[in-house]
Amino acid sequence: MNPSPWRPPQLSLRWWPVFQRNLLVWRKLAVPSLLGNIAEPLMWLVAFGYGMGALIGQVQLGGQAVPYILFLASGSICMSAMNAASFEALYSAFSRMHVQKTWDGIMNAPVTLDNVVMAEMLWAGFKSVFTVTAIMGVMLALGISHSPKLAVAWLVLLGAGISFSCIALIFNALAKGYDFFTYYFTLFLTPMMFLSGVFFPRDQLPAPVRAVSEWLPLTSTVELVRPMFLDRWPEAPLRHTLVLLAYAVVGFWVALALTRRRFRA
Repeated sequence: MNPSPWRPPQLSLRWWPVFQRNLLVWRKLAVPSLLGNIAEPLMWLVAFGYGMGALIGQVQLGGQAVPYILFLASGSICMSAMNAASFEALYSAFSRMHVQKTWDGIMNAPVTLDNVVMAEMLWAGFKSVFTVTAIMGVMLALGISHSPKLAVAWLVLLGAGISFSCIALIFNALAKGYDFFTYYFTLFLTPMMFLSGVFFPRDQLPAPVRAVSEWLPLTSTVELVRPMFLDRWPEAPLRHTLVLLAYAVVGFWVALALTRRRFRA
């Protein structure tokens, strides 16, 4: 009798060599990868932050007037963490799993599928925080924010990257080809970008839509990170942290179960 794919994860430290393998391969392409990951968010920041920011000036946030460039920067860096983790856990992980059959080769060694999925999840989280670190460095150089609380925001963005990688691995387990990921970006990530307060305050949304957006992982990330850019501590940090944690735990469990079913492990 085959064990249930929904059984609890069976993990060990053998995920670490898989993580190292991904790191060693990626090191050869680190610079082009970095440029590709930070180019788009920086274009968003320059075009909208300085271009539209000159027209808008300031936005009201919690009774405080905030320069639009600062408002956008604190939201776009959260969006960058989401996108970087999602791309790695979708396209790159799918290539290793399905196209290149790298996972099959790894599992010929004494490494279980559970540890491979764990390594992919943490690797996507690392890639996201690497991208975020580079973007944060540019923002510091531009003088957008110099709050010491950005060190805590960096940790939040690492956790957010892991949460988004867990969600993306669900779609990775279901995909038959790269085209399948279009549904994920079109139906989930893109709407979330506009509903989570990245580009404009969520107060502008209709009440029913705002109620839904309260439980989106990107919303929780923005609500935790943006106040730190303003040198304030976030309101309701426990609630937003628990939302991200729930997405990570449930997402990893579902992704692992679907991947087990795909491999019949």
